[in-house]
Amino acid sequence: MAKPKVAFYWCASCGGCEEAIIDLHEDILKVAELVNIVFWPCAMDFKTEDVKNMQDNEITVCFINGAIRTGEQEEMAILLRKKSQLIVSFGACSQLGGIPGLANFWDRESIFASSYGGKCPSVDNPDGVVPQEVSEVPEGELYLPRFYDTVKTTDQVIDVDYYLPGCSPAPYLTMQAITTILSGDLPTKGSVLAPNKALCEVCSRNDSKPEKLSIDKINRVSLVEIDPEKCFLAQGIICMGPVTRSGCNGENDGRCIAANMPCRGCYGPPSEVHDVGAKMIAALASVVGLEGEEDMSEADVQKLLDQIVDPAGLFYRFSLAKSHFRRKIMTDSKEEK
Repeated sequence: MAKPKVAFYWCASCGGCEEAIIDLHEDILKVAELVNIVFWPCAMDFKTEDVKNMQDNEITVCFINGAIRTGEQEEMAILLRKKSQLIVSFGACSQLGGIPGLANFWDRESIFASSYGGKCPSVDNPDGVVPQEVSEVPEGELYLPRFYDTVKTTDQVIDVDYYLPGCSPAPYLTMQAITTILSGDLPTKGSVLAPNKALCEVCSRNDSKPEKLSIDKINRVSLVEIDPEKCFLAQGIICMGPVTRSGCNGENDGRCIAANMPCRGCYGPPSEVHDVGAKMIAALASVVGLEGEEDMSEADVQKLLDQIVDPAGLFYRFSLAKSHFRRKIMTDSKEEK
């Protein structure tokens, strides 16, 4: 009996999700026994033509990591959707837009101006030349993929069957997802293949959280000594645990929390949370206050808010592209329609 065919593809991301496959360690040998990897250009010599020459639905499951930033990535996502029975959105960038999605605070023009227009001290470009989609050279024409105004999640471009969250996904969840899908006992379409609990629910620091939590100062992790036994929020350190799905470290504390760092939110929201940033802002608003006082003055509130450095990057670090905002600057460009 022929082995199921599996594909992996890397769009706009740091490459950590590719490393997550390698992080299976000896289990990757089990995967190799179970499947035939027919497309993994990061690790093996495959070409786009190899995929084009496949029959539709010939690939059993394709794991796509990274957001959709360029025309080439969009084309490959559409092609792989056509050739695959199942698509798994693999990792935070694919599922939520991830760190690349923060570029949605700008558009193509402003990004190019910043990178190539003389504002970047490491770029020597006195003529302000910007990348062109087509360039004439003695050998002929060179083509670059179109750089879109908007970073998109995979499911904003193609139909996605399942989501495997994380930056990057934990190896045990990756292995669990592969074996579950190959077993044929498929979960409901659209399922996130990780526990549907907020990280706070499984956090060992819960007992240290006061019954009435009150924050009168926002602390940065680099400027304070963190108590390894105490709830981060109780120490005035913003932790995304209340709005982030658990599972990054099994049934234990999150991987970051186990290292005495607050949760960053890379596993995305549990099912009842629809906008990570908005929900976290609401949660934070419910616990801010001066000790011993019922209400804060407007000046006190502003003083507290001023202590939050880069609120957009904090509350929407991984999820801007999937948020209600999606982006800051909207245009009439083709990809926005």
